[in-house]
Amino acid sequence: SAIQKKATKHNPLSATAKRFNKLVAKTRYKVERVFGSIKSWFRSSGARYIGIDKMHTQHLMEAIAYNLYRSPNIILRGC
Repeated sequence: SAIQKKATKHNPLSATAKRFNKLVAKTRYKVERVFGSIKSWFRSSGARYIGIDKMHTQHLMEAIAYNLYRSPNIILRGC
């Protein structure tokens, strides 16, 4: 699984676990940054609807809005 490992008071992390955490953190950083941006820009604090289909639609709309919000900067940087 891709959940970071934790050390305890009497059981420190091994070198392998530290390496694993570093690899997971690189991907997690990118994903969490997107969710944080959506939450702050669009005030998305949680579920507005009841039901998986409606929530899936809400997340899709937020992702579309996020991409539209970022697209001018991405286009300008590419030129």
